[in-house]
Amino acid sequence: MKANRAQIDRFLANKTMAIVGASRNEKKFGTQLFIHLQKLGFELFPVHHEAAEIQGVPCVKSIGELPATVKSICLVTHKQATDAFIGEALDHGINQIWVQQFSETEMTKSIIKNTPQANIITGWCLFMYTNPAGIHNFHRKLNKLFGSLAR
Repeated sequence: MKANRAQIDRFLANKTMAIVGASRNEKKFGTQLFIHLQKLGFELFPVHHEAAEIQGVPCVKSIGELPATVKSICLVTHKQATDAFIGEALDHGINQIWVQQFSETEMTKSIIKNTPQANIITGWCLFMYTNPAGIHNFHRKLNKLFGSLAR
């Protein structure tokens, strides 16, 4: 169940965001997304259980360690970890949650259905809605051409 454009715009309205799934490896998708969002002026809080920092930004070890000012989170995680991170985010008062495309599970759909007060976005790539460059811009243009972007 994909989100609509209004949900996406509501998520992106907050320029302070946590990100789970960025790593020290710049070639990994989560880190590429982290770098991209940094360039766009987002204040990012990386969550990583081992790394001390990502791209020079100090990490917190868990979602529970995030400052109370963080109300949005992007999950670029393996499917088997996604739902636990959603639960942790909701428990911490974060109700703007982007689950990166292909990270959702059947349980994710159930969580969305049972948590109507949260804006949980699934099925979309965050790059497509944040002024992408390079290959991501090419993908966005293809998606737009074929009517595959959120409306």
